[in-house]
Amino acid sequence: MVDKKPEQDVKEIAGGWMTERVGTDAPPFLKFAWPIITLGCLIYAILYIDGDVSNTPRGKLVQQFDAATGFSSTFMYFVAALIAIYLVIMTIFAWSKPHED
Repeated sequence: MVDKKPEQDVKEIAGGWMTERVGTDAPPFLKFAWPIITLGCLIYAILYIDGDVSNTPRGKLVQQFDAATGFSSTFMYFVAALIAIYLVIMTIFAWSKPHED
C-alpha cells in the first residue's frame, strides 16, 4: 500500500491565478531586499531633494527651474517621510510571523 502525504492547505488568490501554502513565510533574501531597496530610495530622495544642483553643467539650470516652478522642499521632505514610514511598516511586516487565514 502506498502512503500518501497529507495534502497541505493551499490558498487561492486572484481567482486561482496565484496560490500560496497556508503558513508559509517569505524567503530570507526578500526579507533583507525589501528594506535595503527602500533605504536606498530614501537616501536617494534626501540626497537629491533639491535636484541635481551640484552638477557643474546642469546645476544652474536646475536652480533656475526650481525658482521658476515654485519648488517646495517641504513637499519633498514630506515624500521622504512617507518613504521612511513605508520602510518601517515593510520591515515589521517582512519579519513578522506568517498569519493563518
